[in-house]
Amino acid sequence: MQKIFAAITGIAAYTPPDVLTNADLEKMVDTTDEWIVSRTGIRERHILKEPGMGSSDLAVPAVKKLLEKTGTNPDDIDMVICATVTPDMAFPATANIISDKVGIRNAFSFDMAAACSGFVYMLAVASKFIETGSAKKILCIGADKMSTITDYTDRNTCTLFGDGAGVVLLEPNSEYGIQDHILRTDGSGRKYLYLKAGGSFKPASHETVDAREHYLFQDGQPVYKMAVSKMADISVEMMEKHNLPADKLWLVPHQANLRIIEAVGRRMGLDPSRVMVNIQKYGNTTSATIPLVLTDYESQLRKGDQLVLTAFGGGFTWGALYLTWAYDPA
Repeated sequence: MQKIFAAITGIAAYTPPDVLTNADLEKMVDTTDEWIVSRTGIRERHILKEPGMGSSDLAVPAVKKLLEKTGTNPDDIDMVICATVTPDMAFPATANIISDKVGIRNAFSFDMAAACSGFVYMLAVASKFIETGSAKKILCIGADKMSTITDYTDRNTCTLFGDGAGVVLLEPNSEYGIQDHILRTDGSGRKYLYLKAGGSFKPASHETVDAREHYLFQDGQPVYKMAVSKMADISVEMMEKHNLPADKLWLVPHQANLRIIEAVGRRMGLDPSRVMVNIQKYGNTTSATIPLVLTDYESQLRKGDQLVLTAFGGGFTWGALYLTWAYDPA
């Protein structure tokens, strides 16, 4: 029996029009453009400012663009997954809300929460439905409105995050697509990067709101060190497992910090031109960074190109996914 792969057959992204620059942040906290750029590589980030809008409202324009771009009827979508840590609400799933807003009626949908590794985890899960024939068309959406959980009085975290969404269409392919994945978790890392309150362990109260515990907490140094080592280790492991040549490989890293991205690329022996980077424009959009950067580089990709996607996030979660690109530019 011929093996079936889950191939990316289309991609689209969306970021809101309002931009928060480093100069803007200089007026809000004790920081400078030079300090932010030298430590993170970020120059600006997009913020969804309209009241009454959530992560689903970031995803909807991206999904509509993808459906139009690929000529896909919403009725033909079998499955919708949304990777997010900023869902519209605890339930129903943001994927359900997105499906309703774009007119998808014949799919089942659910959310996935793996922090910044969410998009890689989601692709690995979705690929199994394609490979087994359980689904023919799957939307994998990364969407996060990080501005809702960012403390804009904390200079160590408010410089990092932005809002955005990206989506890919997965379809069966006999030659190209997701070839392999390696996923890891270390729950002991949860104390270094998490949202303190709002869950069942510590429900919202006047005390948690007053203590600003509904904003994300990050202990920067441990997270940085683990991100560099784990993303590099697992990406090299994937390269060696499949004998992937450094001169022909694309690295598609989670966009959290430019120094992390560069360190992973060096460890893999890649020329900087083979490492996808757009963190300077969007900051860390969590689950959306990988589809955003893939969208920016789509015109440079060719059918058969080899890509390694890698990410590291709170939890700790991390992973690498190896795929071959399935189409040429339009």
